[in-house]
Amino acid sequence: MRKTFRLLFALAFLMLLAGAAAAVYVALVPISLPREQIEFTLTPGSSMRTAAREIAASEVGIEPWVLVALARLMGVETSIKAGSYQISRGTTPLELLRKLTRGDFTQAELAFIEGWTFRQMRQRIDAHPDLRHETRNLSEGEIMRLLGAPELSAEGAFFPDTYLFAKKSSDLELLARAYRAMQRHLQEQWQARADGLPLREPYQALILASIIEKETGRDQDRAQVAAVFSNRLRLGMPLQSDPTVIYGLGDAFDGDLRKRDLLADTPYNTYGRRGLPPTPIAMPGLASLQAALHPTTSDALYFVARGDGSSQFSRTLAEHNQAVLRYQKGGRP
Repeated sequence: MRKTFRLLFALAFLMLLAGAAAAVYVALVPISLPREQIEFTLTPGSSMRTAAREIAASEVGIEPWVLVALARLMGVETSIKAGSYQISRGTTPLELLRKLTRGDFTQAELAFIEGWTFRQMRQRIDAHPDLRHETRNLSEGEIMRLLGAPELSAEGAFFPDTYLFAKKSSDLELLARAYRAMQRHLQEQWQARADGLPLREPYQALILASIIEKETGRDQDRAQVAAVFSNRLRLGMPLQSDPTVIYGLGDAFDGDLRKRDLLADTPYNTYGRRGLPPTPIAMPGLASLQAALHPTTSDALYFVARGDGSSQFSRTLAEHNQAVLRYQKGGRP
């Protein structure tokens, strides 16, 4: 009886060793691929079994049951992460599982540019082939509600930067990242703001920064432009900013700003209305945020473009009229 038991135990041990050896072999032998690299995408909510089928359907030469069994053996069958992956020839099943559990995604990127409107931003998002488009048919208000800020306008709410993301990520997730980045930068800059600003809250700083962003692309002039607008706000003078008027005209603007446009009564006409417009008019970058909250010490109330990207600043209307005559009318009255 003992001899039989020992024999059975030895056979079981040998079978266990053989199983372990087979598992090690399967885990370490490179996966067969029809070309040098294969890309595949795991959808959110996929189980290990579903993921294994999606991987095999993408021409990755591994049987789904093998991947499932190996994941169970390693205790990672519930740890895989959705996203887009890329594997190359020579990749083993063990390395593949490590990729899936680390979330070692292939990444795409999308740049949001300073001075873009939310409309321009959405056009770029909707056209990106590597995003999962969940917001395409949503209104701006619905998007902001999903981001937890239903009281805010989408305009100016997102930080311009280059964002990396896993392919087939949600466009809403990308917007959430850009929104959080803007909130973080805005709060940091607001906490470090200069004393005596004519701004009551961070949102007003965001609005002013968006105007500065559209008024000049020249870093050296931003703080001086901010000073002009801050001085006008203190004195109760209209900001008289052409970019706000253009924003208020919307699709009615044909590229040529006329006198009648300056008289059009919109909430964004800062010629006819005092104070800041109700919302930002574009996405301001960090430099414009900093300028809005750290304007140069100056008594200038006017500025005009010189035609080379820089601006001429003036303290009085007479000086400003001379600058306009020189730089915009070629010296002709």
